[in-house]
Amino acid sequence: MSQRIRIKLKSYDHNLVDKSAEKIAKAVKSTGAVINGPIPLPTHKKVFTVNRSTFVNKKAREQFELSTYKRLMDVFNSSSKTIDSLMKLELPSGVEVEIKV
Repeated sequence: MSQRIRIKLKSYDHNLVDKSAEKIAKAVKSTGAVINGPIPLPTHKKVFTVNRSTFVNKKAREQFELSTYKRLMDVFNSSSKTIDSLMKLELPSGVEVEIKV
């Protein structure tokens, strides 16, 4: 086939993203394809500011942060075995996987 497969992983937990990237790398290397990555992409942080009290204390505020961690992987020299192993792979819930061929 000799085409590039780009895999993007996205999650709120950096441990899950790293473990998923390891599983994908092992599965791809076992089929003989070449893998480039995991490349860490910039972390997207969303900050929410909320009043601590509902009515009186306007200056008392609380901040919450939601971080999204991303990894990028490129697979070269892939075969049908590589694609089959990627489809059969069991990844933990909470990890969004986007595969582009």
